[in-house]
Amino acid sequence: MRLTPICFAILGATMLPAQTLRIGTLDFYGLHKVTESQVRKALGAKEGDAVPASKGDAEDRIDRITGIVQSHLEVVCCDGNQMILYVGIEERGAPHFELREAPTSDLHLPEEVSSVYRQFLDRFQAAGRRGIGDEDLTQGHSLLADPATRAVQEMFPSVADQHLAEIRAVLRSAADEAERSAAAYVIGYATKKSAIVDDLQFALKDPDAGVRDSAARNLMALSVLQRLHPDSGVKVVPTWFIEMLNSLSWSDRDRALRALAVLTESRDASTMEQLRTRALDSLVEMARWKVLNHALPAYIVLGRVAGVPEQDIQDAWSRGDRQTIISAALKKKPK
Repeated sequence: MRLTPICFAILGATMLPAQTLRIGTLDFYGLHKVTESQVRKALGAKEGDAVPASKGDAEDRIDRITGIVQSHLEVVCCDGNQMILYVGIEERGAPHFELREAPTSDLHLPEEVSSVYRQFLDRFQAAGRRGIGDEDLTQGHSLLADPATRAVQEMFPSVADQHLAEIRAVLRSAADEAERSAAAYVIGYATKKSAIVDDLQFALKDPDAGVRDSAARNLMALSVLQRLHPDSGVKVVPTWFIEMLNSLSWSDRDRALRALAVLTESRDASTMEQLRTRALDSLVEMARWKVLNHALPAYIVLGRVAGVPEQDIQDAWSRGDRQTIISAALKKKPK
């Protein structure tokens, strides 16, 4: 199984000792007509139980509930020494995040690019086992706190610039998702950041979750650069991140939320309107998630959609009053 960087971070930094993984928190999204109790019954697991042994079997049981088109289980670390299990639901007639068909060309990255990327994954995995995960995004790409991993990352700009045409072709057209995932990561280090925005936004609709994750991470870094240096020429459009808030994948939603927490700081009127019309219900349910650091980005974006001042958003969060912001946002819901 191919592991993306995010998987390495989870497995390396926070993997529990060899034992049965148990559910510390169970949460849901996409439920509007179908009830949580129906899904819990089909899931056959609750807080304190072992994580379902077969993800596919559990999803099949949930998919048989009337009104459900598809379900998706995702295990995220950690709630204390236990896991967080998210159950995503797509109901019939609900907003749908459409992914692109898988490309079919027999393309591969140049060996120089692949070699540096493999070195990066090895160093990143080792850093994850030591619990080192902090990163600096102010240069428009990730530079991790771990010196060994950062040293490899600092090799990427020259490699990306030298092989940009080949990397771009692989990202858009290669049949092998591992090749596309590596391309989505490395292309983010190209020196001319404004030239890669369209490639990364294209990759947000890739059928492979690892490709989407790498693209979203790089666009997050570009969003930071855009905020810090408005004259950089970088312009990240929030549209596809807004659409990702309706994804069946928790990872898609989490990445989109973290990018939108940056992209909505200016409270651009068009972006606020897109969020109200395309993703308000999704924002509300995510702002209610039980794990606070997962709910916080949705809560912040929701407060901005509602037009609440930043200090008031922070104050309500500090006193544990999420409902005030949620209620204010729901008043903005299009009729």
